[in-house]
Amino acid sequence: MSAREKKLLLFFALAGFAVLNFLAYNFAVSKRAEVNAQRTEAREKLRVAVDFSARRVEVTDRMDWLSQHEPEPADNQDVQTSLQQLAESEAKTAGLTIKSQKPLPTDSTSGKYYHRARLQITVTGTEQALYQWFDHLNVPDEFRISSQIRLTPDTTDDTKIDCTATIEQWFIPKTS
Repeated sequence: MSAREKKLLLFFALAGFAVLNFLAYNFAVSKRAEVNAQRTEAREKLRVAVDFSARRVEVTDRMDWLSQHEPEPADNQDVQTSLQQLAESEAKTAGLTIKSQKPLPTDSTSGKYYHRARLQITVTGTEQALYQWFDHLNVPDEFRISSQIRLTPDTTDDTKIDCTATIEQWFIPKTS
């Protein structure tokens, strides 16, 4: 083999080595980017898992409370009637005068687990009597609240207050 052929062979070997190194470098860079993307994704999944774990305690407490206090399934009319009777009896017990009552449509959208019976009632009485009445009506353990309250002074007696309140009771509807 001549000296020129040896130089040409050496040149091709060096060129091949350079091309192989260039390809290997590009392969290594692409693999590094892929590994970094997987690492970032794994860190994000870990962060989400830690958040879920932290929230699990809070949700577990709520689920335990709900399992202890969940109401029995009932018919819409039964819940509406018992809510109205309760509001009336508590108002009379507190010394309030009932001016009007109006059953509101039940929130019974399909797909929802809980439905809501509602009653709008207008009463008149002293401030203390109203507070006692609300205290007896607002019972979270029984899924009952006074959601809207509008207080106005009584036009005939300065010592009394007119109150229009919406009383709501959540319940599980009976399935047929």
